[in-house]
Amino acid sequence: QNEGVTLPDTAITVVHRSDESGTTENFVEYLHPAAPKVWTDEVPGDWPAAIVAENAQGTSGVASTTTNTDGAITYADASAVGGLGTVKVKVGDEYVAYSPEAAAKAVDAASPVEGRSDIDMALNLERDTAESGAYPVVLVSYHIYCSSYKDQATAGLVKAFGNYVISEEGQAAAQGSAGSAPISDTLREEAKAAIDSIKVAS
Repeated sequence: QNEGVTLPDTAITVVHRSDESGTTENFVEYLHPAAPKVWTDEVPGDWPAAIVAENAQGTSGVASTTTNTDGAITYADASAVGGLGTVKVKVGDEYVAYSPEAAAKAVDAASPVEGRSDIDMALNLERDTAESGAYPVVLVSYHIYCSSYKDQATAGLVKAFGNYVISEEGQAAAQGSAGSAPISDTLREEAKAAIDSIKVAS
């Protein structure tokens, strides 16, 4: 893929999490289907022991080590990127840069988990998607609510909180504080229907 490109002769240092990590699991879940002939490891949360590399504790640790190591590369949440660069990933025949919009597009391209209920938002991410403009190195965070609560006051508070979280205002707050990619209008409508279905137990 680098044919015709002049690359620096700096040695590449891979930096990974030393602790068990959902970020590691998520990254490997991308690598396995995106490059199945090269990346054969399926990892539950620990970096493959056979792949010798630098390691650091937590997201802040890998970001700091990468920042201070010439030629280093790592994986981290968008909120931890800081002054580090980000990579484009090949999707179909194009290279897609990270952006909140590209991340949201990858989530929209995901398929519902088989057998889920109408109000369940669980998704299977298509890591090898060819969807134009999608950035498939994403992690979906879920809020879990009961389908019913003991009284109207509790149900009302839960629904108000849930609707704030999925609102444009709530999504902007999450993006500003944690680097989350705002959900699309389509996903917002589905989430709203699920939240609005919460009722008082009879």
